[in-house]
Amino acid sequence: MDKITTLKLAEFKRQGRKITALTAYDAPFARMMEDAGVDLILVGDSVGMAMHGKADTLSVTMDEMVLHARAVASAVKRPMVVVDMPFMSFQVSKEKAVENAGRLIKETGAQAVKLEGGEKLSATIRAIADAGIPVMGHVGLTPQSVHQLGGYRVQGKQPEAARRLIADAKAVEKAGAFSLVLEAVPAELGAVVTASLHIPTIGIGAGAGCDGQILVMHDMFGISDGPHPRFVKTYVNMREQAVNAFKEYVDEVRDARFPAAEHCYHARDGTPLSVVAKKR
Repeated sequence: MDKITTLKLAEFKRQGRKITALTAYDAPFARMMEDAGVDLILVGDSVGMAMHGKADTLSVTMDEMVLHARAVASAVKRPMVVVDMPFMSFQVSKEKAVENAGRLIKETGAQAVKLEGGEKLSATIRAIADAGIPVMGHVGLTPQSVHQLGGYRVQGKQPEAARRLIADAKAVEKAGAFSLVLEAVPAELGAVVTASLHIPTIGIGAGAGCDGQILVMHDMFGISDGPHPRFVKTYVNMREQAVNAFKEYVDEVRDARFPAAEHCYHARDGTPLSVVAKKR
């Protein structure tokens, strides 16, 4: 199948064809997502929480994003690979943002970057896009601003907040973003924003009215610790399955049932090597 590009995603929106997206942080899972037909893989800064056991995304570094994005991008051919710009990699200045975005593309093989923020970041989005780097926007709940927002809370519930969010979304589009993530907003608002934009929206907790959906892989697999947000659907409890497998392994090793004969190497003629050693 053809490579997913920014133009292909725009075509999907015009056709009313929903876009499928997931997060991945390594090659094996990225390949499985490609095999399943996923359109877009986001190497999110959620890697800090999902893979590195951190409490939030704020301490994720550029080097970490490069490492994980390179693994994902090298593993797949059809899906578009988008990589998150980590906290403080784009907020300091437009020049630094362009430099860091360029590094993420050049050193990983990803096709686009994603950054959080609305109207206040429009000049930065424009600068990166003008440098020839596709930009995915992100408004609503922006995890890098978790302390400023007062926690992981639904955004745009009140009329004035909804108006600001719509203005942010339009500013991101005008600045040159090719798509927009909408996170943790009322479903009604997600539908309004989607209808008001020419670029596709990717929802995560923003209702079925968005042009596509994304989930964090570790959430949908039930691997993540703690309670999940309301918008998460657990498709398989891999944590439970893995723990059971680990327990079975522990029991078999302790009971000397593993390794069994079929898991062992043997001398060619069946002679015990201890006997051979004695003959010498």
